[in-house]
Amino acid sequence: MTSNNNISTDNTSGSVQNRLLDAAEAFFCEKGFEGTSIRDITSQAKCNVAAVNYHFGGKEKLYFEVFRHHLTALRDTRIAGINKVMSQGKDEVTLEQLLRAFAMAFVEPLLDESHGRRLMKLMIREMLDPHLPKKMFADEVAIPTLTAFGEAMARVCPGLGQKQTVMSMISVIGQLLQVVHLSKMFGDEEGVGLPVPGLVEMVDHIVDFSAAGIRAAVESK
Repeated sequence: MTSNNNISTDNTSGSVQNRLLDAAEAFFCEKGFEGTSIRDITSQAKCNVAAVNYHFGGKEKLYFEVFRHHLTALRDTRIAGINKVMSQGKDEVTLEQLLRAFAMAFVEPLLDESHGRRLMKLMIREMLDPHLPKKMFADEVAIPTLTAFGEAMARVCPGLGQKQTVMSMISVIGQLLQVVHLSKMFGDEEGVGLPVPGLVEMVDHIVDFSAAGIRAAVESK
């Protein structure tokens, strides 16, 4: 997406769409779906009110598209991280390497100071006042990511059953989400009384902890 600080008066189709997406994202982050008007968006984007309907079919579909851009980027980053480590070859990739590659690809976009912060705000707004289709996150991110992650897990840890694989992936993701949550809440604050380890240190712990648990699950079969 283009930056709101560089909004152009260019009226080409791509430029208008990008300006509308940028403006809509900023307003949806700060005011939510209901608190944002089409006129707010078009005024910021420097185009007429009809442009929202022309390019996106209305405010609700524009809202979907703002999320879709973020969700697609998350999905592609996570799958790319998995594919990159797995391209080393079956005999060279360890369970720890796979978990670490996935973990870093999972948390880094969410902790990014620009895109990650905006996405977190959007998701909080959406949780408080839902407007997205219930299957959107599953279809756009969760199912493709878990499919790629599960196939990679089956290669590096073939003794793990399908149910155990699913539970292991959910466990890893749950730990990573907690790291993101704590980092957002306390990572930049001093004197809060809660020691928050650095990102790499926490990822290393999650990788070692999870790998040990996964191997134990295989051995107990």
